[in-house]
Amino acid sequence: MTASTKISSKGQVVIPKDVRDRYRFVTGEALDVVDRPDGVLLRKRAPRPDASFDEITARIRARVRYEGPPVSIEDMSETISAMWREAGVRG
Repeated sequence: MTASTKISSKGQVVIPKDVRDRYRFVTGEALDVVDRPDGVLLRKRAPRPDASFDEITARIRARVRYEGPPVSIEDMSETISAMWREAGVRG
């Protein structure tokens, strides 16, 4: 994949939407800027091992858009079990 962008007068760079979608970048996500001999590499920052439950669930909610009715833990567990059964996984 090749994409191009420009640097704004404020030094900001817009990552094209198709690239953001492919890598699931979300607003406010931290990226590491890695200096390389051939340019700069933007890389998703690894999640902090000491992240709180609220921070982790906020990251999940930012990526997964669910607008249906609430689902119980039991229903989720049964759905996951059914998916594993259909895939032929035993456990």
